[in-house]
Amino acid sequence: MGDVVPESTLPYPPIHKDKKFVVLSDWDGTITTYDSNDYMTDNLGFGRDKRRELNIEILHEKTTFRDAFREMLASVVAKGHSFEECKEILRKNIKLDPGFKEFYAWCKANDIPVIIVSSGMTPTIRAVLTNLVGEESADEIEIISNDVELRPDGTWGIKFRHPTSGFGHDKSQAILPYRELEEPPTLFFFGDGVSDMSAAKHADVLFVKEKEYGENDLAAYCTRLGIKHILFKDFSNALPVVQSVVNGEKTVQEALSIVHA
Repeated sequence: MGDVVPESTLPYPPIHKDKKFVVLSDWDGTITTYDSNDYMTDNLGFGRDKRRELNIEILHEKTTFRDAFREMLASVVAKGHSFEECKEILRKNIKLDPGFKEFYAWCKANDIPVIIVSSGMTPTIRAVLTNLVGEESADEIEIISNDVELRPDGTWGIKFRHPTSGFGHDKSQAILPYRELEEPPTLFFFGDGVSDMSAAKHADVLFVKEKEYGENDLAAYCTRLGIKHILFKDFSNALPVVQSVVNGEKTVQEALSIVHA
């Protein structure tokens, strides 16, 4: 998956040059309680068993996230599900992390940008986000993700931000520009799965979500590579840690020693 900077087919929002702290977070299974793309694949596509086989192959670098994810979504399309139908199903079934609204409100009040960095598709994220937090808050939150290709025959497919990258969307490219600033902010990153592997080592403080239903792939990856991270169950657990760093009560290294929020 290399260190070559992949060309982006989609625009990026301007980086926040004047901020002392920036939060970047995965969407599926991190801000939400269940990964929407997993939900589609498990219930509308070829099912959970096949999906988990592919996830394990990604984790052990036997296949790329890009190719496996394309295969998962193609299995949904192959069973005749339109994109609009999928969006509506996700709106009805995907729930918000119980602590996220409070977390986002605190960040907003303290002038800390919260940016969604996702390997999903912007239209589905916007549809679910608006449903869960309301249109005003949803419009305020920047989303850096992939897009969707709607075809004349009614089928659809994912349009990858970085089609030449094995990640499809190399999330590290949302973080690295901050590293080049003269006064870089402290970067908090929240993730849970194989799509977050490219970003994991570049955050100052990495939070890895524990899932009640298992599938803790990012935690396994970080443990294997020795990447320091903080396990958290929901954003209400993570908020006090973020507050302690922002308020100067803890250094980044002291925060990372917490291990479990």
